Amino acid sequence: MSDRAQTQTFSALAKLRVPNAAREPAIVIPAVILGLMVLIAILAPWLGTIDPALLDPTQRNKLPGFVGQITLPDGAKAAYTYHMGTDNLGRDIYSRVIYGTRVSLIIGALVAVFATAFGLAIGMVAGYVRWSDGLIMRIMDGLMAIPPILLAIALVSLSRAGLTAVIVAISIPEIPRVVRLVRAIVLSIREEPYVEAAVTAGTPTPILLFRHVLPNCIAPLIVQATFVAASAILVESILSFLGVGIPPEVPSWGNIMSAGRQYFRLFPHNMLYPGVCIAVTVLCVNILGDALRDRLDPKLRKRV
Repeated sequence: MSDRAQTQTFSALAKLRVPNAAREPAIVIPAVILGLMVLIAILAPWLGTIDPALLDPTQRNKLPGFVGQITLPDGAKAAYTYHMGTDNLGRDIYSRVIYGTRVSLIIGALVAVFATAFGLAIGMVAGYVRWSDGLIMRIMDGLMAIPPILLAIALVSLSRAGLTAVIVAISIPEIPRVVRLVRAIVLSIREEPYVEAAVTAGTPTPILLFRHVLPNCIAPLIVQATFVAASAILVESILSFLGVGIPPEVPSWGNIMSAGRQYFRLFPHNMLYPGVCIAVTVLCVNILGDALRDRLDPKLRKRV
């Protein structure tokens, strides 16, 4: 092979190895922002924060940039800059927003995992086992007939408020949407010749579903999971804002806004910073989901 031919070959291979996502800002930009959010959640204690539950009634509703004093664990006093001001109880909003990132991201991720996993299992059964289809889908239709917020409030009220209860309460209303998606995919796949050939060959149903049906569900489920995560972050914020979600002593973006709503006209920063965090996170997750849908759907990819 000549040098020119080798150069052309290596150039072609290099082009193939370059991640296609790197050429798509709609994937890269939101992914980078969400990655920064994850780093902020992990590194919260080392980002110049203090105890988010620390109360100081003498420094209530201070504006961003206020320099006050805090008491260190050893009893000494030290100067501290409240970068985002303080709330009506004198708590540092910056620290609460940083630590609140953990709660929102954990809830979004876990709800997406649980809703997708249960929805996948139920949807595959509904789509492939014909006699169970009607019963399962009527149950799913009944759950979808109830507004998600009201259903989540009702479920939270049945148990003690906490992270686990909120995750379960948000996951249950999301499951029917995943079930409907998976069922539609399975219904279209089970009539394919290769599936019928596998059935004729005596392939056990669990193996058939795992080998032939499940791979076709992965791409749509990845996209659906991003929308579930965005919806979960919003619903958690609404529940906490209404006082039925995460307990007030645990910082979350929703209950930070709830604590500041009475003073919004005088001290808008109490709600501004957590509101911006919610908007940016949900927007990035939705943009990422739309970009992944366009990327993973062959029909949409051909149009671009």
